[in-house]
Amino acid sequence: MTAGYQWWGLNAFTPPALAAGAAAAAPPIDAFIDKKLDQYGLTEGDIVLVGFSQGTMMALHIGLRRKRQVAAIVGYSGMLTGEATLSREAVVKPPVLLVHGAADPIVPVGALHAAKSGLEQLGIAVTTHVSNGLGHSVDQVGLRLGGEFIAKALGARADAARAKTN
Repeated sequence: MTAGYQWWGLNAFTPPALAAGAAAAAPPIDAFIDKKLDQYGLTEGDIVLVGFSQGTMMALHIGLRRKRQVAAIVGYSGMLTGEATLSREAVVKPPVLLVHGAADPIVPVGALHAAKSGLEQLGIAVTTHVSNGLGHSVDQVGLRLGGEFIAKALGARADAARAKTN
């Protein structure tokens, strides 16, 4: 397997280590999002956070903890980190799509089911899809589902804006 980019080192794949890594990586990502929102005159409702593997961990970590709700979160082959603190934090509740390969040897598909359960306990709407036979990757079905989910989330936002102006 070829090593990829990491938001933080994965020396330990334990819940506390993953939560600490995501928490440490979050501030510069949040600052970047704020900068780009300001630069382009957008709001959180105009963006969708999408991630793969650790990127999913970061999209969920950041997207649930922002002051204002993003339009949606799409996560591929990742997991929910810091779940223990989410119940004590003020979280926003964007719709979430989680897609995972059934044969993922890096982040087992059970992580999708655990994330779905944890998010639903917080009152967050979660849609999931498991791709049979897929490893730690994204297939065409996952890409299509992600695109449709994003279009629906941003389309709902555009529809609400149009209704306000009419």
